Amino acid sequence: MSTSSMRPKEHLSALGLRPKRHFGQNFLADETLARRIAERCTPLPQGVVLEIGAGLGALTAPLLTRARKVVAIERDRDLVPALYERFAVEVEAGQLVIEEADAKSLDWFAHFDAQEEVQIAGNLPYQLTGPLLERLCMLAPRLAHVVILVQLEVAARLVAQSTAPAYGALSVFVQAQFQATREFIVRRGAFYPQPNVDSAVVSLSPRRPPIAHETPHFKELVARAFQQRRKQLRNAWRGVFGKSDAELSEAARAAGIDLEKRGENLDVDQFWRMALELSRP
Repeated sequence: MSTSSMRPKEHLSALGLRPKRHFGQNFLADETLARRIAERCTPLPQGVVLEIGAGLGALTAPLLTRARKVVAIERDRDLVPALYERFAVEVEAGQLVIEEADAKSLDWFAHFDAQEEVQIAGNLPYQLTGPLLERLCMLAPRLAHVVILVQLEVAARLVAQSTAPAYGALSVFVQAQFQATREFIVRRGAFYPQPNVDSAVVSLSPRRPPIAHETPHFKELVARAFQQRRKQLRNAWRGVFGKSDAELSEAARAAGIDLEKRGENLDVDQFWRMALELSRP
């Protein structure tokens, strides 16, 4: 049996390896699912793709059938040789670049031309989801499309609208840069080892232009609004940026914000309007 057709458990066993809990490794074990994710990541074939967390190559393989070029990031040095062996032809042809690196700090665009808009795909480890989403937001202007596999709870937060129970700071920051859509649910049995929760595939389409920019004023207002969700905005924002109660009220009036409401009642645009008012000299 070739390594390309092995299930993750068999493949790891053949390599003398076991899943590493400290890396949050849950390998995708459903080839049909991997193809569906690749199709959503590359709605227009022949683009360029950055894959976050290549693992054993379950998603890398279908991406290579659609993309002109794939850069696959994998930080587990024990898995990198297996990727080189499985995709030797594609590496030799220059269609695949394998980077042994940490996706949180690697230059994502080092292997792409400056004018290329990059498509992102990845099965994000739970403990790295926050930092990686932060990077996605920061780099949104260079991105064409993002398709990520995240825990179901995180997916709910990414797509939640104001007043929804899952709506929070993460919803605001991501939706400021992207239109977020939950594509489909992935049950825990699709992974090895099987996690304790289900997951979902989420598509992020960059907004052109974004609703808001992550200025210090915007970030602080959002953070304060959700630190204590039951607080009215008047109390959550009291003293922000050294503003008096009168100055805060005037800014809110100009931005069309009711300070008696809570953060969960504001949409992204309202947070941004308030940030602009408070940043005025």
